[in-house]
Amino acid sequence: MMKRIDIETAELLDREACRINNRGFIDSDPVQFPRRFERLEDIEITALLSATIAWGNRKMICSNCEKMLALMGDSPYEFTMDRAWEEIDPDQNIHRTFFGRNLQYYLRGLYEVYSRYGSLQNLGRAMHIEKEELPAWSLVKHLSDILKDANDRRSDSRCLPSSLETTALKRINMALRWLVRNDGIVDIGVWDVIKPSQLYIPLDVHVSNTARSLGILERKSNDRKAVQEITESLRSLRPDDPVIYDYALFGIGMNL
Repeated sequence: MMKRIDIETAELLDREACRINNRGFIDSDPVQFPRRFERLEDIEITALLSATIAWGNRKMICSNCEKMLALMGDSPYEFTMDRAWEEIDPDQNIHRTFFGRNLQYYLRGLYEVYSRYGSLQNLGRAMHIEKEELPAWSLVKHLSDILKDANDRRSDSRCLPSSLETTALKRINMALRWLVRNDGIVDIGVWDVIKPSQLYIPLDVHVSNTARSLGILERKSNDRKAVQEITESLRSLRPDDPVIYDYALFGIGMNL
């Protein structure tokens, strides 16, 4: 059920979104890494992998994204298509509980994606995710199938969640925000298979707690239904771009 957002809260959200969504935000956020590239394939792979390890301390996340890119010779697409991931040490720590074996799993699947479709966006087009109510979850369903096929039908929750009926899909929703939003400030906006209006909030503990404190979210669990509840409410303010308020919900209560 959509929560009615009062004028005072709407003004706060607009003010905070404007404050955080600026060029100065880039250098302290993982979005800086896909922004380094011009080639779509490099942007997509870097966005997926950077978002995948984006949990915990932001400085550590950025430091480990830097190391991960260096491991791939700062050319993620070439590294993937040259099958250079076969030489990664499976026990090498990439970020916290994400290891070389997890990176291999992901890249082994992405090799198949790019071999068959040419880009991740083309996979989305082929699967008509733009027609789905929940495009991000639809994309992950198809991407997960390819990753499993490339890895002897094994799943790896360090890469993609398996419980699509319940997962908030925070990391993929963040990567899609980078790829789809196109206001020319922080997000990159290189995709057109779906519109910004079809994006969903990347939900983490801080964002959910902020949303509850503002009366935007009543649901107790940080799951898919909570993501839908928050995003539906935010669409009442900006139907064409509800996820701009991710910046506000992230920034409120944080010293940024």
